[in-house]
Amino acid sequence: MSGSLFNLVFGVIYSKYPGFARGILFSWIAMNKTILHLDLDTFFVSVERLLDSELQNRPLLVGGTSDRGVVAACSYETRGFGVHSGMPMKMARELCPEAVVIKGNAGTYSKHSDMVTDIIKEQVPLFEKSSIDEFYADLSGMDRFFGCYQYASELRQRITKETGLPISFGLSVNKVVSKVATNEAKPNNQLKVDFGYEKPFLTPLSIKKIPMVGDKTYQTLRNLGLRKVKTVQEMPMDLMQRVLGKNGVVIWKRSNGVDNTPVIPFCERKSISNERTFDKDTIDVVKLRGILLAMAENLTFQLRRGEKLTACIAVKIRYSDFNTYTKQMRIPYTSADHILIPKILELFKTLYNRRLLVRLVGIRFSHLVSGNYQINLFDDTEEALNLYAAMDRMRERYGDKSVVRASAMGARTIGRMHNPFNGQPPIVLAHRKQ
Repeated sequence: MSGSLFNLVFGVIYSKYPGFARGILFSWIAMNKTILHLDLDTFFVSVERLLDSELQNRPLLVGGTSDRGVVAACSYETRGFGVHSGMPMKMARELCPEAVVIKGNAGTYSKHSDMVTDIIKEQVPLFEKSSIDEFYADLSGMDRFFGCYQYASELRQRITKETGLPISFGLSVNKVVSKVATNEAKPNNQLKVDFGYEKPFLTPLSIKKIPMVGDKTYQTLRNLGLRKVKTVQEMPMDLMQRVLGKNGVVIWKRSNGVDNTPVIPFCERKSISNERTFDKDTIDVVKLRGILLAMAENLTFQLRRGEKLTACIAVKIRYSDFNTYTKQMRIPYTSADHILIPKILELFKTLYNRRLLVRLVGIRFSHLVSGNYQINLFDDTEEALNLYAAMDRMRERYGDKSVVRASAMGARTIGRMHNPFNGQPPIVLAHRKQ
């Protein structure tokens, strides 16, 4: 249907049935979406091989090098032995003794990720950077000028040529199907799912291929006899809801190729901070430490929730005479409480030496880098990962202050419910007092 004819027909329908017409419009927009998903193949491994060509075709593990460390990334050569990301390094070594183990460097990976981001930013007007090695782009409407698939192919070729990194993509009408298509295309390949073929494409796949289906959910579904996406497609949606609650509805929709999630415009955030002005100037050191500790806990949680690491921390003090002092420290990339909090308290101890009444205290994390992993997997143990994951799940479900240290309980107003790393520009809040 031509544009002028569509406008004419739509205008007639809207004049008599506006609600129905809006439904038609939204459906038409959804049908004409073209969403590209790009994913750098075994990104950490690929970067290491780019830096050292002798690692090519060799089994490679990137992560914590001690027995208590965790695998951050593994090459395809190791996966035949049962190795996967997030596995204890000790177990991975036992499964694949020939593997080369490298600690990895978050800063190096971030630098190469930025190179890819710059290329995509130059070529695509609307894109989302969902992690250090993963991107979505909205190419809707570009077929009027040139084929979306051809354009995506040329973009992929340019990324590989200019960065030396292998990358795969999937192209379809929405984010979920495109992501699944990318995973099916790997390694170093591409796949297009034409409009109307989303459901047949997903039908033969394992349920585990659907985004959001982790090990626990997969086991629950397997216990119910559900292994293939086809079986979920044939089930009533309300039955999935009874079994898995709201997640069941989402999984059912994704299994049927339904996803209306928009591409969120990319906006890189370079720092995150928190500060408090007191109603009454104080010299209570215990109170000041408690406030700083509460702010540190909250900010580290925000880092992990946004899949970020920081390499620079700063503490700020403003005295009653309005003189303001700041002291900062460079540290290895991390988002872990047990690393950041002692450093913050150390900075405060060296900074607070005037014994004057304090009007304001604050903390800032800068030199941020993106990453797929909530904790610095190059340093932290499996026990630490599990502990932080459990605490963060409680905070996500019950609020930022549901889990706090006893010494931080007096900080009433510390906490934020929004994700500062959701791709949106920072929200400037009215200054709150403590």
